[in-house]
Amino acid sequence: MPIQTNTRIVLAARPQGRPKPGDFRIETVDVVQPGEGELLLQILYLSLDPYMRGRMNAARSYARPVDVDGVMEGGTVARVVSSRHPEFAVGDIVLSHSGWQSFALSDGVGLRKLDPAAAPVTTALGVLGMPGFTAYAGLLTIGQPKPGETVVVAAASGAVGSAVGQIARIKGARAVGIAGGTDKCAFVRQELGFDAVVDHRADNFAEQLKVACPDGIDIYFENVGGPVWDAVFPLLNDFARVPVCGLIAQYNVIADSGIDRLPTLMQQVLHRSLMIRGFIQREFVDQRPAFYRDMADWIASGRVRYREDIVDGIENAPQAFLGLLDGRNFGKLVVRVAG
Repeated sequence: MPIQTNTRIVLAARPQGRPKPGDFRIETVDVVQPGEGELLLQILYLSLDPYMRGRMNAARSYARPVDVDGVMEGGTVARVVSSRHPEFAVGDIVLSHSGWQSFALSDGVGLRKLDPAAAPVTTALGVLGMPGFTAYAGLLTIGQPKPGETVVVAAASGAVGSAVGQIARIKGARAVGIAGGTDKCAFVRQELGFDAVVDHRADNFAEQLKVACPDGIDIYFENVGGPVWDAVFPLLNDFARVPVCGLIAQYNVIADSGIDRLPTLMQQVLHRSLMIRGFIQREFVDQRPAFYRDMADWIASGRVRYREDIVDGIENAPQAFLGLLDGRNFGKLVVRVAG
């Protein structure tokens, strides 16, 4: 019997500041069966990532915002359950961008087949997917770490930050992580092998960071912004490089402090010859084959490790996402939609 219903989560309202549960709505709708050249996907896993907060706003950005009443967007791993497409068969496992729902119709564009025997399929949403590639391309292309340099990364226990620090060490640099809480800091230092880690929740965080970076900071991979940036900025060496990947501490800010800090920032950019470069991982699409090859080798050899935080049930995606924005996840956050 054809599948009848699809559970999906839509954007009910644009958030004012921090999102709240009422900004999401769970709906059950009929499943549309595939036409000629189409296939029906059953979503197995949904990736939750900080960039999704920006998509909830109507403001101009690098990507089109989610429409009010539209399905929340997100990367997914899915199984083909019905196909009228010549390149995909029932049972194929694919990487897709189907959003927060249990089923999705696809014309096959943008799908990538996955081999479950090569690696756990969830890694296509994390260390072998967009977050891992973000770390790889941003650090190596913009940061360009050299042996002996100090690389600092915020959100070091997360999907992007954990990969940044480990890649930095592979390239011969010294990796210093910033994370929140004793457990995350222990994981970064003991399991991921960072050279040092600092808890940004500590009262003397700025002082601890200075001690951890006695020779200053050559590369700062920015995931957070806010007070973490304030502690990092004075430690940047001449010619430091700052790949700006995310600003999670500022995503929910409605109004600024009223203090114009841009003149001071620009003065120091000039005096210290700093390079601050925002980026979106898709800019470096030509590097993906090298990334898949290198990261697979590093994981197989044990030089890169990863951790996943898996939540069960599509209905729990909104609460898990709110926790992500508060730093409550531990590792790459994934929702298991179906077994």
